[in-house]
Amino acid sequence: MDFKQLIKTEENPRKGLLAAEWVAIAYLIFTFIIMAWLWPRLQDPTTMLWGRGRYIVATAAMWFIYRWHPCRLTLFARILVQMGFLGWWYPDTYEMNRALPNLDHLFAQCEQSLFGCQPSLLFSQKVPYGWFSELMCLGYVSYFPLMLITYLYYFLKRYKEFQMTAFVMLTSFFVYYVVFVLLPVTGPQFYYLAVGTENIAEGIFPNLGDWFLTHSERMAAPGWSDGFWYHILDLTHDAGERPTAAFPSSHVGVTTVIMLLALRTRSKGLIFTILPFYVAMCFSTVYIYAHYAIDAIAGLITGTLLYFSLINIWKK
Repeated sequence: MDFKQLIKTEENPRKGLLAAEWVAIAYLIFTFIIMAWLWPRLQDPTTMLWGRGRYIVATAAMWFIYRWHPCRLTLFARILVQMGFLGWWYPDTYEMNRALPNLDHLFAQCEQSLFGCQPSLLFSQKVPYGWFSELMCLGYVSYFPLMLITYLYYFLKRYKEFQMTAFVMLTSFFVYYVVFVLLPVTGPQFYYLAVGTENIAEGIFPNLGDWFLTHSERMAAPGWSDGFWYHILDLTHDAGERPTAAFPSSHVGVTTVIMLLALRTRSKGLIFTILPFYVAMCFSTVYIYAHYAIDAIAGLITGTLLYFSLINIWKK
């Protein structure tokens, strides 16, 4: 695809919002309702409102730019802005769900009942090698690059399905975000630190109630702390990680959607580019204490269901 094709005016430009943008607006309305419900317990609702105002302005601005010059490049920019806001919507889920009673004790107990242990606590101990740690860290931080690679492939090679891809990917994120708002589970890196790993090892899982309303400390990830990808992981966690979004694992769920979108193309290059990162992602979420094993399993199941459900919705 050459540059002239990218900026060529489209013959039948879309006048209204894109399907992916409508999904984001629906999520915006949903969070307004949740904010109204939890308003007395929210820590900084004014900042949350200003953030939503910025989102509305940015979306409107991209719509005007596209209407001014409707072409493939401005359409891509509209989707890219929506992708960029995903990094803001994610920690925003914590601002709401921390006002609800924490449920980690139930998920840790379920983990113990199913496996007879805590896989997240033991995984890194059983495989302590530096090269494996780096592989796990690389797999985890590949999340957004894999999404961008898939978007770019569909944009450049399968443009007719590009908007479908955007709809499936972004809707998957927002479905997970709805769950994260309503289901306050922080995951091992926060829960284990709060109750102590010695208690976890003994199978003691206390109910923390509203502990995470005012606490957001997390455990350092295990593995080779001098590794390059370990440092990248640490930087991403410092920038955006919050005690939220544990069940199901959206990292596994969305990457499953990405893997299925890659398989849909039948492009060996795309498939074998994504496949090793996908496999690493499924294991890394448990290895670095980000998720319980049941979170990763639920991410695999829900990601598959979301992909096929959303593809069918798009076709209709």
